[in-house]
Amino acid sequence: MDSPEIRDIHLRLPSGRLIKYIIMAILVLVLVRTGFYTVGPEENGVITRFGAFVRTTEPGLHMMIPFGIEAVEKIAVQRQHKEEFGFRTLQGGVRTQYATRNYDEESLMLTGDLNAAQVEWVVQFRIVDPYKNIFRVREIRSTFRAMTEAVIRGVIGDRTVNEVITVGRTAIAIDVEQKLQILCDQYETGIRVDQVVLQDVNPPDPVKPSFNGVNEAQQERERLINEALAEYNRVIPRARGEALQTIQQAEGYYLDRINRARGDSARFVALYEAYSQAPEVTRKRIFLETMNDILPKAGKKLIIDDDVKGILPLLNLGAGQLGMDQGKEAQR
Repeated sequence: MDSPEIRDIHLRLPSGRLIKYIIMAILVLVLVRTGFYTVGPEENGVITRFGAFVRTTEPGLHMMIPFGIEAVEKIAVQRQHKEEFGFRTLQGGVRTQYATRNYDEESLMLTGDLNAAQVEWVVQFRIVDPYKNIFRVREIRSTFRAMTEAVIRGVIGDRTVNEVITVGRTAIAIDVEQKLQILCDQYETGIRVDQVVLQDVNPPDPVKPSFNGVNEAQQERERLINEALAEYNRVIPRARGEALQTIQQAEGYYLDRINRARGDSARFVALYEAYSQAPEVTRKRIFLETMNDILPKAGKKLIIDDDVKGILPLLNLGAGQLGMDQGKEAQR
C-alpha cells in the first residue's frame, strides 16, 4: 500500500485530461494571437510569409496563417509624416520645445555666390505604396533624408544668398519639392512629398554682424535710389511739359504769322487787282480810308480854302490866344 505522502502527491498531480485541456487552451490562445490581426483606419497591413511579400490588407479585422508562418507590418498610409532638418522638435503644443543640440552638419550650406547660409527645413510626406516603402529601398528613412539633403543643397547652390534668405524662399521650396518627388519615384520609395517648408534661413552666427551691415548698406542704397527716382519723376515730367508748352506756343506763333502774311498778301493782291480795274476810284478810296484812320488822331483841324487871303478875321481870335496858337503852330 502506498503511504499517505504518496497518495497526496498523486492527488496534487493534474490528470491527463486536464493537461490536454491546458495544451489545447494554449494552442487556441496562440492561434488567436498569431492568426488574427486588426489594421487601423489610417493603416494598411503588409503580409509576409517567411519574410516574402504576400499581400496588403485594408483596415479592419483579418486572418493570417498563425504560428509565425505569416507576419504583418502595419504602415500608416493616411497619416502625414515629417522629417526635420537642422533642428529637432522635442514636444509640440502651445509652447513648442526644441532640442538644444547643434545640427550644423545638416543646416550649413554654400550658396551659388560662395556665401554660407544656415537653413532649417521640414519635409512633409505620405506613404502611398507600402510594398515599395518596405521592400524596394533598404533603410528607407536614412535614404530619404540623404536624398532630401542632396536635393536642397543642389537647389540652394544655384541661388544667391539674398535669394535664399529673402525673396527666393518660396521658389526654393517648390523646386526642392518637385525634384525630391522625381527622385523618390526613381528610387521607388513609395513616398509622395506633400510639402517642403523652409523654417528658418539665416547667415551663420559668426558672420551675422557683417551680413547685417551689408544689408543696411543695401537698404540705404535702395533708399537713395528711390529718392533720386522720385526727384527725377517730379522734375523731368514738369520740364518736358514746359518744353512741350514752349514748342506748342512757337508753333502757334509760327502759324499765326504765316496765316497773317498769307492774308496780307491775299489782301494786297485783291487790292491790286481792284486798283488795276479802276485806278482813280481805288486811289480815292484808299485816300479816304487812310484819312479816316489819321484824322481822329490829329486833334484840332483847320480846313482852309486855297483862295482865302487872310484868315484872322474869320477866326476871330484874341491876341493871347493868337500868340498861343502861333507858338503851337511853330512847334508843329
